[in-house]
Amino acid sequence: MEQETTIPLRGLSLGAIVLEPKEPRGLVIFVHGAGSNRLSPRNLSVARALEGAGFTCLLFDLLTPEEIEDPDMRLDLSLMAERLSEATTWASERGPGVERPIGYFGSSTGSAVAFKAVTSGQTHIRAIVSRGGRPDLVLGDLRKVRIPSLLIVGGEDYQTRQLNERAIEQLHGPRELRIVPDAGHLFEEEGAMEAVIEQAKEWFGEYLRGAANE
Repeated sequence: MEQETTIPLRGLSLGAIVLEPKEPRGLVIFVHGAGSNRLSPRNLSVARALEGAGFTCLLFDLLTPEEIEDPDMRLDLSLMAERLSEATTWASERGPGVERPIGYFGSSTGSAVAFKAVTSGQTHIRAIVSRGGRPDLVLGDLRKVRIPSLLIVGGEDYQTRQLNERAIEQLHGPRELRIVPDAGHLFEEEGAMEAVIEQAKEWFGEYLRGAANE
């Protein structure tokens, strides 16, 4: 089931989409890149596949429509990480993540936001999956990460691949860098996004198990 909702934060409400399976195994919160929003077609395709695998998915706008027009705000990782943390707390206490293990799925600069939220004290998070992400943007924070982290990059996305190779050296705990052969930054090639989806399902299936408060 897919429905529109809003997330109430301090002084504003952010648009959101919740995808709810019949028997949820956990919650995956999506963190989109700069200039995107909850309607990202790539993230929605991943979310619908994860819903089919039994995961509740939450996609929400990190910025308001007015804020997203400001280039500086689109790159304000600290602000977006703060909002992600607030949204995670809402989801775990009053939203679709109550009594469920929670993971983050970040893409592009959204991956940096996800890692920054984790290192800022967001202890609810069990696992992170990054698609074509830029965790290198918060390189100094990565050494604090202890949760299972999967970095997925396209084999033809040479610059992002190099940046992820550098980033994974800073992470602790279970961590993997997986390359999708012949794929570019947006994973538009035939079968590329399907490969991302299968790896995300595998990672979350492994690490989002059990009760959220066990």
